[in-house]
Amino acid sequence: MTRVYVPCDTTALSLGADEVARQIQVQADRRGHPIELVRNGSRGLFWLEPLVEVETPNGRVAYGPVEPDDVPALVAAGLFEASTDHALCHGDIETLPYLRRQQRLTFARIGIIDPLSIADYRAHGGFAGLDKAVTLAPQAIVDEVKTSGLRGRGGAAFPTGIKWQTVHDEAWQQQKYIVCNADEGDSGTFADRLVMECDPFMLIEGMIIAGLGVGATQGYIYLRSEYPLAHRILNEAIERAGAAGYLGHDVRGSGRAFHLEVRLGAGAYICGEETSLLESLEGKRGMVRAKPPLPAIKGLFGQPTVVNNVLSLAAVPFILAHGGQAYADYGMGRSRGTLPIQLAGNIRQGGLIELAFGTTLRAILEDFGAGTVTGRSMKAVQVGGPLMAYLPESQWDTPLDYEAFAELGAGIGHGGVVVFDDTVDMGEQARFAMEFCTVESCGKCTPCRIGSVRGVEVIDRIRAGDHPDANLVLLEELCETMVDGSLCAMGGMTPFPVQSVIRHFPDDLTVRPTRVEA
Repeated sequence: MTRVYVPCDTTALSLGADEVARQIQVQADRRGHPIELVRNGSRGLFWLEPLVEVETPNGRVAYGPVEPDDVPALVAAGLFEASTDHALCHGDIETLPYLRRQQRLTFARIGIIDPLSIADYRAHGGFAGLDKAVTLAPQAIVDEVKTSGLRGRGGAAFPTGIKWQTVHDEAWQQQKYIVCNADEGDSGTFADRLVMECDPFMLIEGMIIAGLGVGATQGYIYLRSEYPLAHRILNEAIERAGAAGYLGHDVRGSGRAFHLEVRLGAGAYICGEETSLLESLEGKRGMVRAKPPLPAIKGLFGQPTVVNNVLSLAAVPFILAHGGQAYADYGMGRSRGTLPIQLAGNIRQGGLIELAFGTTLRAILEDFGAGTVTGRSMKAVQVGGPLMAYLPESQWDTPLDYEAFAELGAGIGHGGVVVFDDTVDMGEQARFAMEFCTVESCGKCTPCRIGSVRGVEVIDRIRAGDHPDANLVLLEELCETMVDGSLCAMGGMTPFPVQSVIRHFPDDLTVRPTRVEA
């Protein structure tokens, strides 16, 4: 029987994957050709979605992007025999340079397995980390994570092992929590969604290991409300994991308990900040808490809480299965392991890649992105979401490293890379940063709540030619006040993109550029 794979994640579905799958089954039935249709996840090659794969003894042969109307001709050309005699055929999927040049640790299974099959997950190395973790003392689990050098992948890049150690060291008689921040809201980011839709057991496994390491018995996945498919898949995966003994009162016969639930987010960007998230999870309005106390000491319901991003927790199964040092062997400096990078914006080959820290932004843009969709030259790149700096071409040779980016006044954040071609108005982008903050601020602190409103007004005056020099000085002082005085990163980082425009694209801010036709 021929096994055919058609992705079932949100991106593929939005491009017609369900209808492609239906047409493939119709064609197979008409020809009396028995097939096993597997709905896998996307490998992250979004420009080729829907990407259909046919299994052969020598690997999978890929076809894409496949539209429903392409299916009859594909089948006639020998799709079920994995014929390469069609323009949409790319040959062995593993030989594509886009995949071959990556270092896939976290995303090793994504696009390969059926997301909801525990058997498939185990067959590809899944739960090996948990199998090891149940044999270790809690401190030994935490030590492996510290050895790995894993840092938070949500933006702040705080060492994960230190956060776990803090929660571990709190009294074990009290309730502790593992909270997964899955409120993925940064522009150009979708790695969390791919993990949850395409390999949900990896996230579940990482959270269980975290619970065993710090003594937490309850976990919550705080999921972005705009991810209905991830919601359904996670709930189904949690139910199956519980039935198989991976969750519950006795995790894999260890005598230790771990329970897990999904809670939908409040639809607010600020709830991606960990303390605002905890407030929302408690049923309150998402408002930032003052720190200290840290969530690791007084977090959810006032109890010690690990709050980690999806990608941080998803890296844990590899670390426990192969050892912390195996993970630390990738990367550079204090940036260890790999980072899932999301290519978006005006980019020809948008999608997800996973690379060890140390590669340059230019290599990512040229080797994987393949230029802009418009064919025009790139002007600016924003890495890390709407609160991060815009980088000019002179900075694209910077290695992907937390400290190297910080020296530029930039950040890596969640790994989203948004590309702009030479038609972009960077002055308008600076205004957008301030306007975004006015909409998304929780309103608790004055620098963020009022500063962003004044920021929009000052930028409008500059662009209108109203005393531009004086207002530019005022804008710079306002940015400094927001950076130094804001309660959290919402207000404290909003000036970063504005300051980068002032430094690198000053003419766009002070003079409205003539509109260039794309």
